Amino acid sequence: MTQAQFYQEVAEKAQLSRTQVRAVFAGVEEIVTKKLKNEGKIPLGGLGYAKLVDRKARMGRNPQTGEPVKIPAKTVIKLNPAKTLKDVFNKKGKK
Repeated sequence: MTQAQFYQEVAEKAQLSRTQVRAVFAGVEEIVTKKLKNEGKIPLGGLGYAKLVDRKARMGRNPQTGEPVKIPAKTVIKLNPAKTLKDVFNKKGKK
């Protein structure tokens, strides 16, 4: 699915124009970025939440040569799904 297709589906579902949907997502992106910088964690409604996680520096391997490579420490965004969202995909007895 492309971004344009995603915006189109959201627009149809919410009965808005694609321009309005694009503006909403631009606003959400701005708020999430600002809140993560300031607070480190933000709820995403029924989807779950996003939080910043610090990863330590570690040693890895170049898969082509097998040569050891130092991977630097960095901060990443971790998305944790809400229980209801997880349950949709992890039903007991699912085959």
